Amino acid sequence: MNGYVATLQTPGQLVSFLTVHRGNPIPSPALLKRIDKEFESSLDAFAEANDLARFKFDRKVRKDDVAAAHRADFAGSEGVYLIGVAQEKCYSYKGTTSHDSNSLVSVLFSRQPAFVSHYYFYLVDSDFGPAFIKVCTYAPYGLRICVNGHEWAKRQLEKEGIAYEALDNGFKSCADPERLQQICDSLGPSQIKAFADKWLARLPMPLTNEDRAAGYDYMLSLWQVEISRTQVFDVPVHGREFFEEVIRENLDLGRPDRVSLVFDRQIYKTTPGSFRTRVFEDGVHPSLHIEYKSCHVKQYFKENWALRTETTINNPGDFYVGKLLSNLEKLRDINLRLLEVQRTSQACTLLQSTVEDITHPTVTQDGQRVPALRFGDPRPMALWAALTLMCTLPQGFSNASLRQHVADLLGPHATYKANQMTYDLRRLKRKNLIERVPKTHSYRLTNLGLKAALFFSKIHARIFKPASASLTDARTNSPSFLTEALTQVQHAIEQLVAQAKLEPAC
Repeated sequence: MNGYVATLQTPGQLVSFLTVHRGNPIPSPALLKRIDKEFESSLDAFAEANDLARFKFDRKVRKDDVAAAHRADFAGSEGVYLIGVAQEKCYSYKGTTSHDSNSLVSVLFSRQPAFVSHYYFYLVDSDFGPAFIKVCTYAPYGLRICVNGHEWAKRQLEKEGIAYEALDNGFKSCADPERLQQICDSLGPSQIKAFADKWLARLPMPLTNEDRAAGYDYMLSLWQVEISRTQVFDVPVHGREFFEEVIRENLDLGRPDRVSLVFDRQIYKTTPGSFRTRVFEDGVHPSLHIEYKSCHVKQYFKENWALRTETTINNPGDFYVGKLLSNLEKLRDINLRLLEVQRTSQACTLLQSTVEDITHPTVTQDGQRVPALRFGDPRPMALWAALTLMCTLPQGFSNASLRQHVADLLGPHATYKANQMTYDLRRLKRKNLIERVPKTHSYRLTNLGLKAALFFSKIHARIFKPASASLTDARTNSPSFLTEALTQVQHAIEQLVAQAKLEPAC
């Protein structure tokens, strides 16, 4: 999170702070240097009282690695274990003075980029565990606060005496998983605000407690939020197989129409960002990546135990949500929507009776005859494949848009007219596979229709076609066990024919 003082964001507010609040007759830039010196003095006193030394961060050194090494030597349950200092860029006030012809002095403050000292307070909190607070030494004295929700949840379990096993930055097992989920869901702005208030009162700051009590207090805004969901498998190898299937089924999640489902936002031609799905491999460990504006979703198999879904939000404004900490809970649904989209593509099996109702002629309750959608016929199979492309359209699909896809799938030499499309739409609707969007001429898939489209398309593309090809062409890339089995069946049939003396006479 970013911490900022709302009443110090303009030059006029800074002048009021120096004159009205601090009681100085002239808002001289020298007053800012005085505040800096007072802060340095309080920092020295705090470091001496806690037996701490300032550590100057090198640009090439990763700060978290340095902090982890110092944290290993910290034996207390709560407190600061490292004070780091680094020169970093920020927008701070710069004051200039000028004299007019009457020798009157005027002061002008402006916000300008500059490299200034920032202090890092690395600490351990009794509720949040490892965290850090970074403070800028120049006005308007911005903060940056980083806390970890997993660490907070672990400490709540420990306070309640519930046993758990950690999985890196997550949980592998828990004696009471339902209570763990309740604890995770309960983390919100109030706990984070309480953490900030506690440590801002304890740590040396450029703005004193008196300043904050007078209205120059910090407000917290969301800078970067990572929301994760960890699904642990009892048998890890099944989880790895499942995740590889997830990757296979969701390589199109980066398409604009699919992204709109995951992030619940309409995508336009002017929407910035690269709409794509990328798969990275770290050795033998693949990961699935989806991007939307400045947001990034990553899925991978964590520690060979769990499917990990992580959403990193760098700008809440991408979702038309303000950056105030109170909006944190509005950003938690992305992972669930992604998993729901993926669940639909995996859980698409149908009952035998349902398959028979779809692939055989039926009669509706009002006596209307509904023709069959026979499995294997080119036209129904092209229709199923085209419907899988339409399942992500929130506004539905029309006769013309679906007909174009069906015609393309039937091939360049096939004819597929508008009346044929109308006929197919009628039988889809009477079998409750599609429904009309109210007050429009568009349709959308029902839950049954979505399952049916995925089921029949998968069966045809992954089982029926490879098996049929194996019967007629030995050069196909069908699985070797299937080819061997079919060869054995063919030999057995040939032996039966030979024994029946059905071979032609010479």
